[in-house]
Amino acid sequence: MKAKDIMTQDVALIRGSATVEDAVKLMRLKGVRSLVVETRNDEDAYGIVTEADIAFKVVAYGKDTKQVRVYEIMTKPCIVVNPDLGVEYVARLFGQTGILQAPVIAGELLGIISVGDIVHKSDFLENPKIAFLEQKLKQAVSDARSASATYGTHTKEANDAWDLVDELEADLAFQSGKVPQKTSRELFVEALLTPPADLRVKA
Repeated sequence: MKAKDIMTQDVALIRGSATVEDAVKLMRLKGVRSLVVETRNDEDAYGIVTEADIAFKVVAYGKDTKQVRVYEIMTKPCIVVNPDLGVEYVARLFGQTGILQAPVIAGELLGIISVGDIVHKSDFLENPKIAFLEQKLKQAVSDARSASATYGTHTKEANDAWDLVDELEADLAFQSGKVPQKTSRELFVEALLTPPADLRVKA
């Protein structure tokens, strides 16, 4: 699944010049934990203000929410997510940066994605990424071997097939944290260069 598959499209927007009181009222009305701060022009960046910003930067110091402006406590520019980014990479991004939500942007604001969306809307229970990659890799290796046998080991068809194997292995290694000692392509080439056992005995 991708970010666009689980994001929330109804994004609550607020101006940077709005008061924190306005922000809190909008959060309560929309039932959200963050607001995306509108851009002022085409060259401006989006910002974000979260309930944590309000709690830690305003409430904790007893400030008057009517006097503090959103631009004083927001994060801008904020981390944004590409709609085609895989959910597992969104989760990793959140874990590495410590954020809990981010706008989904591709030229324009498309939605917002949160940790809650990842946990409650994605299919990681039914389709664990590593198991999915292992299955795809097994099929890709089989296809690459067939392409090599059919078209020849140094043909474009075979190379394209093995390139896919390399990409899947790299993705699997990244996801699992386990790097194989030899790639499937290397093992295949070694097998081609190694004479059959009966020939080695006769020699």
